[in-house]
Amino acid sequence: MGFQMVLVVVFSMGNFSFAQDADENFNILLIHVDDLGWTDIGVLGSDFYETPNIDRLAAEGVLFSNSYAAAAICSPTRAALLTGKYPARTGITDWIRAKFQGGSGMALPSDYEENEGKEWKIPKNQGFLVHEEITLAERLLPYGYTNLHVGKWHLGEEGYYPEDQGFHLNVGGNDLGQPPSYFDPYLPERPIQYYEFKNLPPRKTGEFLMDREGDEVVAFIQKQMDKKFFIHWAPYAVHTPIMGKADLIEKYKRKQKGNQGNSVYAALVESLDQNIGKVIEELERLGLTRKTMVIFTSDNGGLIGNTSEPITNNFPLRSQKGYPYEGGIRVPTIVRWPGKIAPGQVRNTPIISIDWIPTIMEYVGEKTTEGTLDGKSLVDVFQNPEHTIPRDLFWHFPHYRGSDVVPYAIVRSGDFKLIHYFDGSEAELFDLKKDPKESQNLINSDPKIAEELIGKLNTWFAETNARLPVRLD
Repeated sequence: MGFQMVLVVVFSMGNFSFAQDADENFNILLIHVDDLGWTDIGVLGSDFYETPNIDRLAAEGVLFSNSYAAAAICSPTRAALLTGKYPARTGITDWIRAKFQGGSGMALPSDYEENEGKEWKIPKNQGFLVHEEITLAERLLPYGYTNLHVGKWHLGEEGYYPEDQGFHLNVGGNDLGQPPSYFDPYLPERPIQYYEFKNLPPRKTGEFLMDREGDEVVAFIQKQMDKKFFIHWAPYAVHTPIMGKADLIEKYKRKQKGNQGNSVYAALVESLDQNIGKVIEELERLGLTRKTMVIFTSDNGGLIGNTSEPITNNFPLRSQKGYPYEGGIRVPTIVRWPGKIAPGQVRNTPIISIDWIPTIMEYVGEKTTEGTLDGKSLVDVFQNPEHTIPRDLFWHFPHYRGSDVVPYAIVRSGDFKLIHYFDGSEAELFDLKKDPKESQNLINSDPKIAEELIGKLNTWFAETNARLPVRLD
């Protein structure tokens, strides 16, 4: 089932704009979910999970069918979203290890890691978001915004937390990539080194983490209702460990399975959806709906896992988190702003995580970021269904992952997508318009297109100073 069949379209108005009614002192709620797959919401075709509040956002705003994370894993995408730059520029091209995992530390251009049994050495991953990068939160400070981060950070150890990167308040963000547990007091099942979430101490035994995060966002909105605010809500859901509330798990155990069918994951998705609904309801209760731009997106594709019962299913997209296929990088994205963006719209133009800074800053009134960032403003895309952005999109993962992922880079140009493997494996070329499942490799049948896209990748490597794998002597 495709999104065209399940989206409830309120109306479509072409070039219609509500700009004249918008309040210049608008708020921003950016919901950056962890590991939520493209088809993990009802409006994009889930046949098992229930996400009425997220689906409502789509009906009241614009849904992007070709939205991409800047990477197939979390930390690179998170850095890209907050800086407006490709991971190749920030140096954060892999997930960042937490302090108890050894961390990653500073990575100099000359730092490489050798991999036992491999012919290539790979660039060392940058272990934190350096202070020299200007985050979205820092860009909003001169405009009078109060900035809150809630949830997952995963962009460095102490000294590189949200409060060091332009946020006034940080609730729950540290160097952990996942919660030890979703249940208060959030302790891991196995004894490992553990430390509390930042400013999120246990308060009620057994309380679910998503409920706590939702309460923290609501409390902040209540305190800031008369002031401009930016909320970067990065739910720890739906990352592992996959956990859910008992009553919701039982509900899904009784439900007929479809392409998807993991009852615990379904419960986790519904808890996420419930708390998004709770926050949206509070905006409405306080009369802030028309003053608040809501952005909903994910940091990478859904995790299928290798168990006998998959965590999720990204069908009709191929593969999952961590892989260069659409199931790893395409993500659900919705923008709602009543009075500014017409409801019930679908946009097919490709967008990516790095586009949010230039988009938000144009609404703020600053367009000078366009020449210094990799992202592009989506303001015209919101207003005109025919508007497209003339550009190519790129991804860079110069690392090994598990037993079957080798260093790769990707370019999407128009409907064509090329995956280049640095170890010499045969490249893959797909026509996403004709073959969205990426089932037919055109690398040998369309050599001219392949050569053109390889050329674009090489040019992009040079422009971004991308660090590439090096063959061992």
